[in-house]
Amino acid sequence: MSFTRLSETHGEFYANGVAVTILGIDLPRAAIDIARENLSDARQPNMKIEEELITPYLGWFDWILDIFSVRFASLSGTWGFSPDSEKGVFAR
Repeated sequence: MSFTRLSETHGEFYANGVAVTILGIDLPRAAIDIARENLSDARQPNMKIEEELITPYLGWFDWILDIFSVRFASLSGTWGFSPDSEKGVFAR
């Protein structure tokens, strides 16, 4: 997980999670859930997820990965209030 500050009141973030799937059970949890929990623990205001990626993804054949696989999830987006926004102006 990483946070980049673009101004005093906002910035960008990146978080990821990894999970092992065995017979349809994600251990310890689904990779996307792990990435989201990491973000919620950061307690940054006004977080907006702009991109979400889960790999590997095989489309209709994704059921094959439920037998055994390692899945990676990544989230990226922005946090806070930009100086151009109404709330960002009052935060100065």
